[in-house]
Amino acid sequence: MSANIRDIAVETLAGEPTTLGELAGDKAVLLVNVASKCGLTPQYSGLVELQKSYGERGFTVIGVPCNQFMGQEPGSAEEIQEFCSVTYGVDFPLLAKTSVNGDDRHPLYQVLTETPDAEGTAGDVQWNFEKFLIARDGSVAARFRPRTTPDDPEVVRSVEAQL
Repeated sequence: MSANIRDIAVETLAGEPTTLGELAGDKAVLLVNVASKCGLTPQYSGLVELQKSYGERGFTVIGVPCNQFMGQEPGSAEEIQEFCSVTYGVDFPLLAKTSVNGDDRHPLYQVLTETPDAEGTAGDVQWNFEKFLIARDGSVAARFRPRTTPDDPEVVRSVEAQL
């Protein structure tokens, strides 16, 4: 990795250019590609709980809306923000819609997808709600596949290990 992952340019849901480092400060980050119309969308509740439990201890969730999986994030930035805040009380940062796979894969995900999961498999994001835990130093500490819920003991242990 040529540059720290925290220095890769991203865009907020509001359209403002930033980096993960500017957005998260020196916090550990759980970066999650999210979608509003997915069977896994209820995971937002668990992500909000992680944010509440660990936010003051140097941790943040960052949601990355993605419409690449069966068009399950079709809304505008305003619709996504409203859905997340009204339906789930999301108060963690959200990025602009981002491509996580394919030729249009965002540079952030070019780096992230090189990280293997617990079974040793790297490569494309499998579906909505795939999670990457980024340590304070910018290294990728863990990768959790979509069906691993935010309250899974391994996710919680991994987050706590970064605090």
